[in-house]
Amino acid sequence: MSTPFYVSPQQAMADRAEYARKGIARGRSLVVLQYADGIVFVGENPSRALHKFSEIYDRIGFAAAGKYNEYENLRIGGVRYADLRGYTYDRDDVTARGLANVYAQTLGTIFSSAAEKPYEVELVVAEVGETPEGDQIYRLPHDGSIVDEHGSVAVGGNAEQISSYLDQRHRDGMTLAEALKLAVQALSRDTNGSEREIPAERLEVAVLDRTRPQQRKFRRIVGRQLARLLEGGGADVSKDADDEDSAEE
Repeated sequence: MSTPFYVSPQQAMADRAEYARKGIARGRSLVVLQYADGIVFVGENPSRALHKFSEIYDRIGFAAAGKYNEYENLRIGGVRYADLRGYTYDRDDVTARGLANVYAQTLGTIFSSAAEKPYEVELVVAEVGETPEGDQIYRLPHDGSIVDEHGSVAVGGNAEQISSYLDQRHRDGMTLAEALKLAVQALSRDTNGSEREIPAERLEVAVLDRTRPQQRKFRRIVGRQLARLLEGGGADVSKDADDEDSAEE
């Protein structure tokens, strides 16, 4: 009778973490930044059907890097949690912190279970406040831990280098155009230090806009609004984007 192969719990968890990190690293990076009037989500995504960024609830947005089918399941679960909690109690009781705790429990349970593989995803849950001081951004790695972020955060394949770039250049009170340009510059940097151009049609951009009069603060920026922001304009971008985005909502 052969002796069962033994792996220490520490080594097993390290192997699972390495497996998840490699899966996440294969995906394109994305960044989430605070700006004067809200929070902007920017990522390279050639697909117009498979979104990295989505609305969860009135003031809450969701971003994810990694395997699409896995983070899409998490997104749908988050929407159901938010809808049920808002209906049962009050819309103000749905918060990014509460949602992050739910995701952390789910990811942590999956990561520590020997019966299934860990999720190859890294999440960002953001909530826009009435003022910049009230903004909340939480990063959730594959193991279910929660990291409270401020200013900017990057997840995905080249996240460490991008985060370092953003930390040196991001500042409070940036306009949307300034924050978007900084995000694109960060995403354009390769691991070897060189830069490449990311055309507007390969970008997915969304914002949580605190100045939006609607209860729902999430909107996507596409087409001519995105082009004008990348060129440095943006005087009437918010109004135009709402008009173009109304068809999606």
